Amino acid sequence: MKLKKVFLGILTLALLFSLSIPVLALTYGYVTPGPDTWYKKDVEGFSYGAEMAGVEVVVLNSDYDTEKEITNIKTLIDMGVDGMCIFSFNPNGAFIAARECAAAGVPLVVTDNVGQVLASPDEIVACIDFDWKGMGVNVAEYIANNYPGEKIAIIMGLFEHIPVQMFRESFEPKVAELGKNEIVAVRDGKYTPTVAVDQAQDLIESGYDFTILFVFNEEMGAAVVRMLKGRDLLNNPIKVITTNGAPYGIELIKEGGIQYSISTSPGWEGLVSFLALHSYVKGQITDKRQQILLPNTPITPETIDDKTKVVPWDVDPVWIELTKTYFPQYNDLEVY
Repeated sequence: MKLKKVFLGILTLALLFSLSIPVLALTYGYVTPGPDTWYKKDVEGFSYGAEMAGVEVVVLNSDYDTEKEITNIKTLIDMGVDGMCIFSFNPNGAFIAARECAAAGVPLVVTDNVGQVLASPDEIVACIDFDWKGMGVNVAEYIANNYPGEKIAIIMGLFEHIPVQMFRESFEPKVAELGKNEIVAVRDGKYTPTVAVDQAQDLIESGYDFTILFVFNEEMGAAVVRMLKGRDLLNNPIKVITTNGAPYGIELIKEGGIQYSISTSPGWEGLVSFLALHSYVKGQITDKRQQILLPNTPITPETIDDKTKVVPWDVDPVWIELTKTYFPQYNDLEVY
């Protein structure tokens, strides 16, 4: 009897001790490519999901430096993160992350890689993307239908960035196929507004003949619009077309500074990236090599104030509504 009491006492102490140990939260790492607003919003979306799920997030910025990106990947692995998301600015970054994470047993989700990393021999959980090829076709068709005969100059993001490459691979051939417009110049804006402005000014001062200026994102586009307006060239004759549906872009569309854009919310993309990773880590969805495409929609006067069509960049509960509609596989994850 005495021995039984001692055993029960030890068992009780062990139980109390185990209850006093806090349950450690999951920790995910996120490697972001640079300081551009698009990337910041993607991180915010990922972090929004993590906060709802009680997951810690460690974010490391690569500052468009390939060596720093590799270091960031290895740093997160050495920290023992439970999962990782990488948004790489160059074609090799995602492949390196896939190799290193596979070797370390760390689940990996890749954002904005247009599915390229799915060709890697190292398995990843998922690629999260927008349909950049479809976007290129859409913009080419819009210009052909609305501005036939006008010439186009282009200021892209970073030439190394895979979505930039994929957009060009569909946009430029489609313009040629439609035969209504001619592309006279393509410049690298490096996702930097000041660089984009310098490129636009150089195009003008170098005597290029164009009246349509396509700028790959609205952060650069807004800066270019201000410059053109200051030189009395905005819509006289140069019209600006861009993509992304950023908050400042929406205002410029309403004011007539930007003629056309396409809604792609990096914040919502970040949330979906989190859910894809978290559902795998929690064992709910165990498929690998998933390719998950978010919808992108043209911004028209009829849709411009509809959040379900022109999706906010800033954290917004409509992301949850949209996710439940487009990605119902995450509805049982108990995050929202």
